[in-house]
Amino acid sequence: MGTMEPAEPSRTPGSATATLDGAPTAEESHDLPTAPCSVVWSGGHSYVREGSAGARWAGVDDRGRARFLTDAELRRRGWSRTRD
Repeated sequence: MGTMEPAEPSRTPGSATATLDGAPTAEESHDLPTAPCSVVWSGGHSYVREGSAGARWAGVDDRGRARFLTDAELRRRGWSRTRD
């Protein structure tokens, strides 16, 4: 009998893959950062996470007015960790 090598984990379409540092990318995991002061981009604007319990995302609109979003609103609008 030969030695058995461990099977590679199966991947389903849409499953999260890891970046070089081992963390899943935002687009793949769909998990928003949870650390206070985290920054994400949505609709060409940056949003900063305020607080931890009952946290919200703070940014500005096209006219420079304050805009606050919940996690659900940010997911619905689409977001990324980079400005692209």
